[in-house]
Amino acid sequence: MLNIDIVLIVIIAVNVIVSLKGLNDFSFLERYKFNIGGVRRGEQIRMLTSGFLHVDIMHLFFNMFTLYFFAPVVIDSLGDIKFLVIYFCSLIVGNLFSLLFHKDEYHYSAVGASGAVSGIIFSAILFQPGMSLYLMFIPIPIPAYIFGIGYLLYSIYGMKSRIGNIGHDAHFGGAVGGYVVTLLLAPYLFQENLLMIGLLAVPIIILFIMKRLGKL
Repeated sequence: MLNIDIVLIVIIAVNVIVSLKGLNDFSFLERYKFNIGGVRRGEQIRMLTSGFLHVDIMHLFFNMFTLYFFAPVVIDSLGDIKFLVIYFCSLIVGNLFSLLFHKDEYHYSAVGASGAVSGIIFSAILFQPGMSLYLMFIPIPIPAYIFGIGYLLYSIYGMKSRIGNIGHDAHFGGAVGGYVVTLLLAPYLFQENLLMIGLLAVPIIILFIMKRLGKL
């Protein structure tokens, strides 16, 4: 923990401070959460602020713990500034996906850093596709690229089935944002990990085909 990057400390601290404020001030939460009606009324600030609010302490802890695990890979590979670019672009793209898939549901609301964190996860996977991940209830390590593909396919299933009180579209959009922005910032990855880039693109292509065909 002593070696944690200062930029990562600041991001986590802002998430904690804003989330605690929202958990203790309902009007603050309502004013800054992602809400379709609010965004369509011109309150675009919600596209950003919602990414620093969480529904409860466990939601906050899970997102920040995941960020703490994956962010160093991105920071070590690209530096602080480009890490922040990926983080915030993923956050915004995640909310844009929610806006796209729920544009006529004026009461639809969401909060959480999951879109931004998903983008950082996928950025880290692009840099280290062979790193091993240990997931709860699965006693064996899973290669990062297998996790990434499964994560996106599950998100598509979640978007189609609307299972659970989870913003699958924001997770997927954040992952797409992290994937695309990382490749724009580090085009040399096309030479180093072209196969993995192609494999991770498959669920993204499936999503857009399903959307085009009206299956989502």
